[in-house]
Amino acid sequence: MAALRYAGLDDTDSEDELPPGWEQRTTKDGWVYYANHTEEKTQWEHPKTGKRKRIAGDLPYGWEQETDENGQVFFVDHINKRTTYLDPRLAFTVDDNPTKPTSRQRYDSSTTAMEILQGRDFTGQVVVVTGANSGIGFETAKSFALHGAHVILACRNMTRANEAVSRILGEWKTKQPLPAQCRIKVFNH
Repeated sequence: MAALRYAGLDDTDSEDELPPGWEQRTTKDGWVYYANHTEEKTQWEHPKTGKRKRIAGDLPYGWEQETDENGQVFFVDHINKRTTYLDPRLAFTVDDNPTKPTSRQRYDSSTTAMEILQGRDFTGQVVVVTGANSGIGFETAKSFALHGAHVILACRNMTRANEAVSRILGEWKTKQPLPAQCRIKVFNH
């Protein structure tokens, strides 16, 4: 550490740098955890970034993982004939924050409004759907109504809008009762 301080490298702005008193460790199955020697605690999240990490890949060529008599994992470098408690793969960790798929990854042109809204509750929400008497607008209004929303159909033709309301109510009465909190209104725009 004195050599790093002498070289001016002991104080960096790296987000992966650990605060004083912290140590980065790994489990047998490759998960990274952090030991706080000041408070004598451990945690899975990096103390600065809050990210979880795991080891990427196998040990480098010539390395082997062993366990000592106390159950602590150590690593043997057969090429340089040395041992260490520091996992040599720690330099190559990856963030373990699974990314949520975007709508482009989850849905395509054949996805219905019912599939998109599946499992969601819109009770107490007001939804205005334009062009709701046919096509995509109709399917969207019908889906929101089933999911408990107060749906307002904004249509140019009042007759066709009222027919759409009748179709929505009629279709859901045959399949299942429409939620009690669901209301459908027509608005002429």
